[in-house]
Amino acid sequence: MRQAIATPGRRRRHWHEPERAPPSLSRHVLVVLGLLLGLAAMAWSGHARSADRLPDAQRIEVVRAAGQGDALPVSVGIPFPPGALHDAAMLRIVDAKGVDVPAAVTTMLTWHVGKDKGSLRAVRAQFHGAPGRYYFLFDTKRTAALEAWPYAEGLVDERPAALATLNPAWLTASLIAGPQSVARRGEAYAGYVDAQFKWAKDMPVKDSTAWLFDRPSTLFKAYVRTGRADYLGAAEESYRWYMKGIRREGIAASPVCAGGWLPDEKPCDVKYVYIEPILLAVALTGDDGMHDAALVKKMATLWNNGGWNGEPGPYRHPDDYFTERLAGLGLLETVAAYELTGDEAYRERIDARVGWLQAHQASNPDGLGDDGSWRNSWNVHENDRGGKDDVRGASPWMSENIIDGLWHAWLVTSDRRIPDMILGFGLYLERYGWIDPKLLVSPHDWRNGCSGPDGQIAWYWSSSKADAKALMKIQESEGWYSDGHTVELGLPVAAAYYFAHDAAQAALFKKRFDAVGNSYAPACAAISDTLRRFNWNNRGAGVAQWMIQQKPGAGRAP
Repeated sequence: MRQAIATPGRRRRHWHEPERAPPSLSRHVLVVLGLLLGLAAMAWSGHARSADRLPDAQRIEVVRAAGQGDALPVSVGIPFPPGALHDAAMLRIVDAKGVDVPAAVTTMLTWHVGKDKGSLRAVRAQFHGAPGRYYFLFDTKRTAALEAWPYAEGLVDERPAALATLNPAWLTASLIAGPQSVARRGEAYAGYVDAQFKWAKDMPVKDSTAWLFDRPSTLFKAYVRTGRADYLGAAEESYRWYMKGIRREGIAASPVCAGGWLPDEKPCDVKYVYIEPILLAVALTGDDGMHDAALVKKMATLWNNGGWNGEPGPYRHPDDYFTERLAGLGLLETVAAYELTGDEAYRERIDARVGWLQAHQASNPDGLGDDGSWRNSWNVHENDRGGKDDVRGASPWMSENIIDGLWHAWLVTSDRRIPDMILGFGLYLERYGWIDPKLLVSPHDWRNGCSGPDGQIAWYWSSSKADAKALMKIQESEGWYSDGHTVELGLPVAAAYYFAHDAAQAALFKKRFDAVGNSYAPACAAISDTLRRFNWNNRGAGVAQWMIQQKPGAGRAP
């Protein structure tokens, strides 16, 4: 598995000097927008009212959840791609016969980048009705008006009276979770998520670690690809429970750590602080009652000062404390804060964090060269600073968090540093991340047999500098069944494919991604020994299904 792969050349620049693309959305975003506008053409050109002309892409399915009767209070979040809607007064709700339903429509989010900055990114529509099919149209001004109500007033015993779902074709094209593909019938990955959901759907209120890697966002993204009401219901319930645990009073610094999460009794542990689910909940349910601007600021501030982990910043010394999880999640949540608020302070923090990662990857202070990873110290990583037999390397599966953060940062900034950073790590992973099958022999196969003889497994701790003996020692100690992380590694593989400018490299990534699919096996999905596995596997991996369907190197198309 040690193919000789050329690392792409990079123009060196200092970490605080970001190279920004023009302030416009990426090319693939415009393609998706064109598809969506085509789906909505009937509503715009025909002023549709008759049932046979209502656009299926804009259907709303209302199902009873905790409410009674046929006048259920319905709140539905409707996300829009950039430039599609500029005035909430233009959105109306009709029933299955095309008859206008009195509705209140409230702006939830706006777009903050590109030529369509200021257009509406999400609205909340509220109306009363029986379970069944409705549609949202935005062709003429709404005349059947209704007064809006606080989202919480539509709850019964902390559950929505009704759940309202949208067509996944609309949800994926809206870009609320970035570009996504609709889960195809028979898709192996979608089947994997469904099988995991069978044991993950019950809300784990007694296990704080089950919320690591962001359970609510994972569920919301599963809903975006499928439009399934059970995913949306679980996401909504998880979101509200998670947000009730956020400390709201005091300052966002240790030891108080307002903005931190309390159920684990460690509010200063920032790896439990997630802003992305707020963005998704506001857009997909219309629930704006669990946060305010002050709380978002505290949560973002906690990531900015690091809580108990120390203030984040450049990797300046080989003995600096660094984990890929904190670096990746910190970037991801900073991007979410910017998307939610449009505050330029968060935009500047995105630039800084990308710069730290770019410098770390390209000019590691250990002087051992650029191998594409964010190389750091195994001993420091394991809180054994100064211990013997240190191994300079990186965690493949924790580095997935960095790729997820970089991907989201690229979507909102088009920062030209990011494609090479993602590609560089993809090449590292291909050269040094995956365990050579020749080493997978008794008594140290290290794999779970669920994925079959072609199952892929990455090193628990990988390195371009250490020999196999040193890596095997760590694998024997910590890495048994680390193939439980193979599913999320589909993201860095597919992202590298998306940005690969060399056909041979792209072919390697495609081959590897196909092999990762062995881990979608039902027997692998049934493994439920660690509840947070559902989150770490799936929070970022869904978009990989979209990436791998694009032409190789599509992210670099002129």
